[in-house]
This record gives sequence, structure tokens and C-alpha cells, in this order.
Amino acid sequence: MTHTPRLRTVLSCTLVVSLGAGATACGSSNDPHPLATKPYNATGQVAFSAPGGSVKANPDKPLEITAKNRDSRITDVTAVDTGGHYLAGELTADGMRWHSTAPLAAGARYTVKVSTENKEGAPGNRVLTFDTAAPKKKLTVEFGPEEGSYGVGQPITATLSEPIKSKAARDVVERSLKIRAPGAEEGTWHWVDDTELHYRPKEYWPANSTVTVSSSLEGVKVSDKLYGGPVKPLTLKIGNKLEAIVDASAHTMTVYRNGEWVNTIPVTTGKPGFSTRNGIKVVLGKESFVRMRGSSVGIGGSEGYDLPVYWATRVTWSGEYVHAAPWSVGQQGSANVSHGCTGMSTANAAWFYEIVEEGDIVQVINSAGDYMEDFGNGFGDWNLDWKDWRKGSVLQAGVRDGSSPSDSARLRPQV
Repeated sequence: MTHTPRLRTVLSCTLVVSLGAGATACGSSNDPHPLATKPYNATGQVAFSAPGGSVKANPDKPLEITAKNRDSRITDVTAVDTGGHYLAGELTADGMRWHSTAPLAAGARYTVKVSTENKEGAPGNRVLTFDTAAPKKKLTVEFGPEEGSYGVGQPITATLSEPIKSKAARDVVERSLKIRAPGAEEGTWHWVDDTELHYRPKEYWPANSTVTVSSSLEGVKVSDKLYGGPVKPLTLKIGNKLEAIVDASAHTMTVYRNGEWVNTIPVTTGKPGFSTRNGIKVVLGKESFVRMRGSSVGIGGSEGYDLPVYWATRVTWSGEYVHAAPWSVGQQGSANVSHGCTGMSTANAAWFYEIVEEGDIVQVINSAGDYMEDFGNGFGDWNLDWKDWRKGSVLQAGVRDGSSPSDSARLRPQV
């Protein structure tokens, strides 16, 4: 028996010729073309592995659809959940069996549409809906920072509720995290550790732009018995490009807005033994008043201090600030006498405090100190060059710069 649709003649015409006259005769068949008919209900021809009624399917088991007998075959199957995600599957060559080739989403409702044809080639269809059981263990993601306005250097963070160690599971997570940033299309995630990722573009975010962060992780199988949970999206407004360049050897801080010079301020930075860290630092926050004690950062004895500090802009978690230091005005612009912070006059510190915001850039150059840590003491993310940053991504590692992960699947000459 063949399952190839059999096309029948719908219209036949005969030309009749007689002496001195000609006539044509056309007649329509009463047997319509099978594809012109309304699809029949194929309920009795296909069977599903999904349970019926109120019973929920186990998302760890594949979905299977079979033809009940050889009087009909399956021609097409689409299975989609309420989130719009299609379930990948494979149909056998004889049309007798279809099975899913990707994990089902947990805690989801699926609509399955099955197309069939009978041995005469007439089309049939069947629609089924079923629910999958909710996951027992969920992976949740919290995006950071809080929604609001930030400078062009602000990285996006994703904190995971469970450690993700395997490459396969990290691939699933990373693919689900979506960034939309017009003007900064080239960017990627970087795995800081098993529970934290940072995202940054190749260059700073475009000034006065919008960044949206979302996830399609909910219900997706991450690893054995671990499924994605709901994730709250995030929107950030990016302001002007504000950069403060602190030259420790010249004892100055030069401020630029959108590439244009704004101001140059005399400053003092860390003295020998307390040299300020070099590198790019992202502003973490602002405090109009801070009580700074040397004991809180392990500095005591003759170097100990306990000072009221005003107009403090924080750039590391360990206590490095750009702040007012009226006690060192005589050395500002000529010598480095601080314990690592960048000090300036009260008026200059107040001015800087007013124009700077979280996510803006403070870069220290020409200091005798070490470089800012990449992670763990604030945001030193920009101190990694782009090549090394991409190595921290499961999707981008090994992919040629300027390409997307999908490009690597295309055939091309190797150079």
C-alpha cells in the first residue's frame, strides 16, 4: 500500500469533429480533488503520549504522536506553548511517528496541531492541548542594577539562584538572557563565577540610549530536574558620556562630557604604600557624607584616621572614593598624600558630585599602584580587553570577533 496522495482527474474535455461542423463537450467529474475538501477529523487516526484530562505531562519525557494504522499517515506536527516557543521534533519518513527532539517546558500549556492524510490523499487534522507539570526546582535570575538612569559604563548583572557549572547548562542560560540596546549591538555576557554573569558591549553604551534586559528562561530545562523560573525584565536609561581621567603623576582630574573637555581639577591621590589603583572604575554610588575610619579598611597605628568626609563618590567596594579633602588642599595639584582616594577641594568635590551619576567612568592613569580588579571590588569589567571578555561567554568563546555564534555553523573557507 502506498501513502502517496493520489491525484484524480477533476475536469475532462473531449473534442468532437463531424462533417461540416465542430463542437466541444466538457464534463466535470463528480469526484472532487481531495485537497479541495475540508479536512476531516483525524481523532481516530492518531495517538498521543501526553495524558488526557486534568493529568499533567512529565516534562522530562518526550512527546510522541503515532498513526494508529496504515490507512493514514502524519504529514505535519506543530507544538507550541503559551509563551510562543515551538517544540522541535522529528517525523519518520513513512509518516507513522513523530517525536519531540527538545525538552518540553515545565509548567506550560501546549497546543499541538497534527495534519494527516488518508490513503486517498484527503487531508485530516487533530488539535490537542495539554499541560506539563510544574518544576520541583527552579532557577531564577535577578538582573541588576535597579531600574533607573546610569552612565555609559554600567555593566548589566545577572545573579542566579543556583550554581550553574556545566557548559551545556550555561549555554541554555546564556541563550535565554536577552539584551536590546540600539547602537550597541556587539556585546556579550561574561561568566564571573557559577552564579553571576556580567554583560557589556564592546564599547561603552551609546549616550542617551535605552537598554532593555529580558529572559526566555521560564519553563526551559536547564539541567536534570532544574527548570527556569520567571524573570523580571529590566530597563535602563543611559545618560551622557561622562569620563573623569585622574592622572596620578600630574595630580589632576580632567572631566569630559560626550568627548568634550569640561574641567580640570587639582587633586591628590594615594601616597607611597597606599597608591591608588590604576584602571577604569565605574561609579557605584554617591554619599553626601561619610565617616571614614582607617580601622574599617585595616589601616591603623600612625597611619590611622577618623575623618568626616563630604561629597563622596564611591568607585570601589573596599572604600575608594573621589571626595572632598580640605585638609590636603596645599598638596592638591602637586603631591600624592592620601590613603588611596582621590581628594580635592570641597568646592570641586561638590561640583563633581552634582554632575556624576552611577555608571559614569573614573579612570586612573600613571599611578604606582596595581590595577583595579576585574571583578569583586566594584566594576572593573572594562579593564578586560574585548578578546578576553568574549572568552568568558559560552556562546562567544572561539567565535571570530564581529561574528555571531550562528555564523560558526555556516560553511566558509578557513583562513
